[in-house]
Amino acid sequence: MARIDQLNGEDPNQEVVGGIAHPRELLYAQRLTDWVLRLVPDASEALRIAARGQHVRRWTIPRGRYPMNRQGYLRWRETLKTFHAQTVGGLMREAGYADDDIQRVQRLMSKRELGKDSDTQVLEDALCLVFIQTQFSDLRRKTAAEKMQEVVRKTWQKMSAQARAEAARLALTAEDRAIIQRAVL
Repeated sequence: MARIDQLNGEDPNQEVVGGIAHPRELLYAQRLTDWVLRLVPDASEALRIAARGQHVRRWTIPRGRYPMNRQGYLRWRETLKTFHAQTVGGLMREAGYADDDIQRVQRLMSKRELGKDSDTQVLEDALCLVFIQTQFSDLRRKTAAEKMQEVVRKTWQKMSAQARAEAARLALTAEDRAIIQRAVL
């Protein structure tokens, strides 16, 4: 995890929190790990590594390299998943992890076992909660209300009851809360 943090610490994109600039992906990885541990305080090592590495070096594959349509977006996301899993797998190999442990982390990161694996669900829940907590407002301001409601519905469908309850407790703006309520009620 320290090596993942080191790589994410190289992110040239910054986010200011409390007046202090932080590498964006390092901050994202910390937030994601925090949510995983909040949802499951005794989370497995594999789940903690998968959370920390979910967006490792994401800035190196910018969205703009792909067509700005749904197909381009999906190709970009699949490329990122493979890149992140390979990067984390390589770091784990360097650190002496067994192949079974590496494959477990990579399966979690792929999220292909969503609905079948409890750790995959926790990771997805944490991803959704980070999105709602830190990215939702910005996206809402740039996106038509109908499209935002679709985003919320899709996000909500992926979340467990526990994550939905956590989302309901988040400190959101009145506008954000209204969009979410309209989408899920």
